[in-house]
Amino acid sequence: MEVEGSSKKMIATQEEMVENKVPIPYRDQCAHLLIPLNKCRVAEFYLPWKCENERHVYEKCEYELVMERMLKMQKIREAEKLKQQQKQGIGLIPSNATA
Repeated sequence: MEVEGSSKKMIATQEEMVENKVPIPYRDQCAHLLIPLNKCRVAEFYLPWKCENERHVYEKCEYELVMERMLKMQKIREAEKLKQQQKQGIGLIPSNATA
């Protein structure tokens, strides 16, 4: 279940995620950090000031994944824009000029 083009590797296996009841939308490259976070949350009765270190590490991992996807999308958009410019051609006379 490797995500194509991602720099992060899947560490948690599918069996581990099922065993620890990780919801399907959260089964990404950061799931190995979510498992101990959820265990800590249950052990500490979901007190917001507990498990701060685990939460920070998990949220940082998710942030890095989002930033990676945003950079990839930006590169795709730039490539499409360049392709359109090459397709249209760059004229010497602007289209809004009157002759």
